[in-house]
Amino acid sequence: MTVGHVGSMANEYVATGIPFLRSLNIEPYRISLQDLKFISPDFHRRLRKSSLKPGDVVIIRTGKPGVCTVIPDWLTDANCSDLVIVRCGDDLHPRYLAYWVNSLAAHHIGSNLVGAVQQHFNVGSARQMPILLPPRDEQERILSVLATLDDKIELNRRMNETLEGMAQAIFRDWFVDFGPTRRKAAGEADPVAIMGGLTPAPARAAELAALFPAAFGDDGLPVGWAETAISDLVKAQGGSTPSTGDEALWAPAKHYWATPKDLSNMNDLALFDTARQISDAGLAKIPSGLLPVGSVLLSSRAPIGYLAIAQVPVAINQGFIGLAPSAEVGSAYLYCWCKANMDKIVANANGSTFQEISKKNFRPITSALPANRQIIAEFGKVAEPLFARLIAGANERSGSVCLNSL
Repeated sequence: MTVGHVGSMANEYVATGIPFLRSLNIEPYRISLQDLKFISPDFHRRLRKSSLKPGDVVIIRTGKPGVCTVIPDWLTDANCSDLVIVRCGDDLHPRYLAYWVNSLAAHHIGSNLVGAVQQHFNVGSARQMPILLPPRDEQERILSVLATLDDKIELNRRMNETLEGMAQAIFRDWFVDFGPTRRKAAGEADPVAIMGGLTPAPARAAELAALFPAAFGDDGLPVGWAETAISDLVKAQGGSTPSTGDEALWAPAKHYWATPKDLSNMNDLALFDTARQISDAGLAKIPSGLLPVGSVLLSSRAPIGYLAIAQVPVAINQGFIGLAPSAEVGSAYLYCWCKANMDKIVANANGSTFQEISKKNFRPITSALPANRQIIAEFGKVAEPLFARLIAGANERSGSVCLNSL
């Protein structure tokens, strides 16, 4: 068992060469090729301790500690950064270990993270991780059952990516690129075409197209639109941590209480559970109280940018900005707004020890908004059904893989 190279690598990346996996390339049971980096064969040979081969199990150390996958057969030569590398013996099937770590080892990993600023999972803790180890033939029987679920999980994952992508595309077309106004200004008259083909029903497209102006003002925004602070739309709320030395604030555990760590290992945007709960007395210590179902949670530090939509009433700690939906501004809009404006959010962060976006710095962040707020509500009518399907898929997938049930 070893750990991938953890030093700075920016000067070593090349256009083509040996694939170099980082934590963002590791997802449960799969390798993501998003922003994949490469290093030269010579540098790869110098990093022998962090070289990878098919069948190796890799576990993320920081960012999303505990997320785990197996290096596939097609990745014949690779290297890595900041990953725990496990090379299994004959008695342990790599895929069995990956299922164990992803589905049942969360408690061990969560209780063995180290680091005051950015928590990480180290090799020593990985060596101490307990594992239920049936005979190899029993592991293979379990894996044969789980394999039938893998296809369904992957299908749901791709469907959820598609659904979120559709919602994000509509948001960007309406509120970032001003597509309907641009097409109207160019002389387009067909409502379906004005809405970019994203609303194929002619009658519905006509209703939506009528809400958008046909010209731009001197400020470059659609007529009647203006740069508007997010605080004019929604109240940004923070949370806190009840004293851990007072047992009465934690027991009897009754209310969900989220920390950014709850989001670190999520593969979906829907938050159904939290690692810890607080008592009624603990809830009374948190000024924002319980945020309602549908609230968008944005991690505000270490790191900035985890996003989730609460599916249960939840209290939050000081590592979040919470955005509760309203009749005018729904969850889908708030989630897409955060995604679309993440660069602004990060740019407004500060801090000497670690970067943090405070509520004070978050509230003035602006984006282009129409004076006719009905457009925001209409976006919700289009996007909320997409998110509802996405959340239903996430709920189904969250209970799909559990070794204890086999």
